[in-house]
Amino acid sequence: MPELAGQPVVSRAEWQAARDALLAEEKEITRAMDRLAAKRRELPWVAVSQDYRFVTDQGEKGLIDLFAGRRQLIVYHHMLRPDDPSPCPGCSMLADELPRMEHLNARDTTLVLVSAAPLAQINAFKQRMGWGFDWVETLGTFNVDFSGHDYGPGYSVFIQNGGKVFYSYGCDDRGTEAVVGCFGTLDITPMGRQEDWQEAPEWVPQTPPYVWWRLHDQYGT
Repeated sequence: MPELAGQPVVSRAEWQAARDALLAEEKEITRAMDRLAAKRRELPWVAVSQDYRFVTDQGEKGLIDLFAGRRQLIVYHHMLRPDDPSPCPGCSMLADELPRMEHLNARDTTLVLVSAAPLAQINAFKQRMGWGFDWVETLGTFNVDFSGHDYGPGYSVFIQNGGKVFYSYGCDDRGTEAVVGCFGTLDITPMGRQEDWQEAPEWVPQTPPYVWWRLHDQYGT
């Protein structure tokens, strides 16, 4: 392992002073993110009147069925395409790091992945990756209507009230990063994500984003 130039080496007291200054900034950002999350919750809703259909292991279902009896539904649009020889590593990295569903369920929330690929293909890829969450085949225009693409990616968030479904929020691209745990974990290290868009000390080796991403069974191959 080659030696790096590294950062200045100081006493613990000097480090603590620098850390305390950074902590003040971190707390400001945390409070700002809390305010942003509150504004997200205050967004108006859009009624979903179209009868979107999905193919599941239990047969064809409608959008309201995907809630599984809970109040809220989070949908992730995975970019898996029909007969895709190279499934999206970014979507799959995100899927690797989804939370245990029991935690979401405890807050009256269901999370489901959707793709326009056939259900048999979805299930085969799930088995390969060792995933146990619900992932269904979407029919019709659901992906286009809510992610803006035939094949995603992005989140769409829904709530049901009085037997009707409403769309409350959507995001894509870097808006999905909050649930990609490895990004946040790398961001607390000296070298960060090691991607060339990030500000970092000159000694940090960097690559373009995306190029290092792999399916979790492809690293080291």
